[in-house]
Amino acid sequence: MKRAKKTDMNYAKVPAPAQVAVVGSGQWGLNLVRNFHQLGALRTICDTNPATLQSQIDTYPGIRGVTDLREVLNDPEVAGVVVATPAETHAAIVFDCLRAGKDVYVEKPLCLSIREGEQLMALAGQNDRVLMVGHLLWYHPAVLKLKELMDSGELGQIQYIYSNRLNLGKLRREENVLWSFAPHDISLILGLTGEMPTQVWAQGGNYLRPEIADVTISALKFPSGVRAHLFVSWLHPFKEQKLVVVGQKKMAVFNDLAPWSEKLQLYAHHIEWPGNVPVAHRAEAENVPVTEMEPLRLECQHFLECIATRQLPRTDGREALRVLQVLNACQAVLEEGRPILLKAEPPGWTEIEAGYFVHPSAEVDPDVVIGQGTKIWRHSYLMTGTRIGERCNVGQNVVLGPNVTIGNGCKIQNNVSVYEGVVLEDDVFCGPSMVFTNVINPRSHIPRKHEIRPTLVKRGATIGANATILCGHTLGEYCFVGAGSVVTKNVPAYALVLGCPAKQMVWMCVCGMRLFDDFKRCMCGAEYNQLESELSPAD
Repeated sequence: MKRAKKTDMNYAKVPAPAQVAVVGSGQWGLNLVRNFHQLGALRTICDTNPATLQSQIDTYPGIRGVTDLREVLNDPEVAGVVVATPAETHAAIVFDCLRAGKDVYVEKPLCLSIREGEQLMALAGQNDRVLMVGHLLWYHPAVLKLKELMDSGELGQIQYIYSNRLNLGKLRREENVLWSFAPHDISLILGLTGEMPTQVWAQGGNYLRPEIADVTISALKFPSGVRAHLFVSWLHPFKEQKLVVVGQKKMAVFNDLAPWSEKLQLYAHHIEWPGNVPVAHRAEAENVPVTEMEPLRLECQHFLECIATRQLPRTDGREALRVLQVLNACQAVLEEGRPILLKAEPPGWTEIEAGYFVHPSAEVDPDVVIGQGTKIWRHSYLMTGTRIGERCNVGQNVVLGPNVTIGNGCKIQNNVSVYEGVVLEDDVFCGPSMVFTNVINPRSHIPRKHEIRPTLVKRGATIGANATILCGHTLGEYCFVGAGSVVTKNVPAYALVLGCPAKQMVWMCVCGMRLFDDFKRCMCGAEYNQLESELSPAD
């Protein structure tokens, strides 16, 4: 999949707005509703709370109001969906929107796990859809100016960054303060440094409810030597949203609550060492001029531009995955109480480029290889060492592995387990709830993993629903095992076997139609030769 190139935002040129639906019109969603309405792009508001929905419809006459997401997904006039629901609902809603062919702008965080994020990103790529995440600060004129100053060397080498996001109120029951407040600041710090941290540490306090942190402090260590910390709390006597960047030449302060003329300030403080003793020299604050524009308006406008031009959003799925990895690491430290070392990049990004799809509820071990165009559906588990080819379809509640090899074009229906020792060649069909075994005489109290007997299912074979394949046998090319049958010996190529134990009844064509004994030419035109107990295609 070829990625679009990120382009600079040009807010002076606004394309004719696509029509969008806002899903969730609560405390933050109402701001999105307002902005998209003012941009002339709002078609529908979707909210499960009838009272909230009616209030919005009264405020914006002429806008459609629905309580069922399916009405949004089935509306061909809706090009983009804006998701402003609780974080735990994001993955499922975004999945449904992308699958319905809608471009998506989802409020932070994208979802709650790296695997979900990878899957959503893969689906967006497969369907050629825009996936944008609402990391608002990257649309703030003061932040963009700060990034420009840092990149130009105005601050000198960056040494330390810290961020405070504090308030009294905005309490959550469904997520802690880390997940509620910190995504904005993590996104900002990662973007300003241009790095992923190599080490994460955090601590917090749970005061209102024992399972939800109300105050957290997180510390990040970067490969370049830059360090950062984030202090977030909704139990603070006053509101504060401030970020400080300490450089060798100058220090920058971004204060989002200050007047526009003072939102971004530079301090030319410096340290001298007379007689090898450090002496700090203070300088007056220098206000940096920035354009006064509402960041949310710019963010909403950018989403409409991305729909129109198909450019990659400034805050795309890849940027969201970085934030998500750091959030997950901070959460793990809160729970485990020890620092965590991180890889330079979130896992699985090279897999995303391969263009396969994995449903958010499925689990895939890190070393599994999945071919292009393959789809893994609900609640399935692909275990370590498994290799699955291209254009396969794996149904729900399927277990593959460990160390299983599956060819191209296979279809594995619901409730099937393909265990170690089983190999499926190309174009194999496994019907619902059919069973493979891999040990001939299992006992619960005796380990027999070293006694696995291999089973080979050759190209084009079909195994019917609820059939059982005892291990140690080969199912020949294009054979057909009837539903409910129990295979206890090798099955010849092109044979149809039925019963318990399964016995050959007739021959089958490649197309799946029966071949009669006195007529070895199928209605599809294929011809076969029979030599004793074997059938083969005619030359």
